Parts: sequence; structure tokens; C-alpha cells
Amino acid sequence: MDIAQIAQTRHTCKAYDPKRKIPSEQVEQLKTLLRFAPSSVNSQPWHFIIAASEAAKANIAKATEHPVFSANGPKIRDASHVVVFCARTTLDDAHLVAVTDQEARDGRFPNPDAQAAQLKSRRFYAGLHRFDLKDTQHWMEKQVYLALGTLLFAAAALGIDATPIEGFDSRILNEVLGLREKGLTSVVLAALGYRSAEDFNARLPKSRLPTATVITEL
Repeated sequence: MDIAQIAQTRHTCKAYDPKRKIPSEQVEQLKTLLRFAPSSVNSQPWHFIIAASEAAKANIAKATEHPVFSANGPKIRDASHVVVFCARTTLDDAHLVAVTDQEARDGRFPNPDAQAAQLKSRRFYAGLHRFDLKDTQHWMEKQVYLALGTLLFAAAALGIDATPIEGFDSRILNEVLGLREKGLTSVVLAALGYRSAEDFNARLPKSRLPTATVITEL
């Protein structure tokens, strides 16, 4: 299957088979994809929590108990795994230095001057969003969505069904998982597993606006 076929056949899963679990080797592949997801200036302003146990998934599902979000509860409880995508609540200099130091350990810089230049550039963009655009939190959450997109496509390539979920109470989830104390806030969820026979969405044709409507070639 080529990438276009993956895009055309991937459906958001509406109901999971709770008896089917993702093999551990594929979970490891997905963890690698999350770790290597792209982000602006390699800022990596995120943390990913992966829930596999019934207790952990039930705990996350507490954030969907409000009637507005209740349809998402079964998806979370019945999925094989649930990923909580978190953004940092601050993008402090210590984090920028830690990222740059890791790049140095991974051999990305030919000399100390190159490392210093990279840190200076990263600080510039972080400062731009903090002081001038004043949208640091929004900017960090944009990076989190890049990781979500990476995971969704990777899951489809592995034959794993997925559901991106924004319908939950982030305040409750932050409290349940103690995220604020860790300098994190929940942004979006992804349920992963295998669809059940009850998933009506899998039987419906894929629908998107025509190519000419959404793509312009210059």
C-alpha cells in the first residue's frame, strides 16, 4: 500500500474491540515515531503519556464524564492504548539548553561555536514567541499537533486504527494525572487499537473536498 492509499483508506475509529491489543513491538515503533516527531527549531515542547492498563484508561476517561464529551469515554476505555499529548506550560531556558546539549551528545555540531550558534538561534525564536508575539503556549501546542499527525499516519501504516480526541475536559485530566505539578498541560488524546464490528465509520466512504478546492499549484 502506498502513502496515498493509506490516506484514502484511513478512517477515524468510532468503536474499538476491547479484546484486541497492539503487539508490543508495534507499540515500541510508535514510541520511536513520537520521540522523533518534528517540531519548530527542534524545540520538543512536549511529553507523551501512554496508557495501556484498564485502570489507566479508566482514569483518563474521567475527563469525558460530562455529557458533552461522554461519547468519547468508550473509545478511551476500549482502545488498546491511549496517548495523552501534553505541552509544556513554560519554554524556559533550561529546556532549550537541555535540547541543545542532547544535540551535542548526538554529534550534531562540528565544534563548540556551532553549538553556541544553534542555542542562540533557538533562544531567538523562543523569545520571539514569548515577548513579541506573546503566543508561546499556542506555539507549543502547534508542535504537539505535529506529533499527533505523525502518530496517526504511522498507526495507519502499521494497520492500527486511531481516533484523535479533543472532546475531553483538560482541567480534569490535568488534575487526574497531576500534570500541572509537572509543568505540563493536556492538549489532545489519541486512542489506538483495532476497530470493532460496531464501527459504522469504517463502512462509510471517505469524503474530502475536491483536490482543486484545497490545492493550488503555482
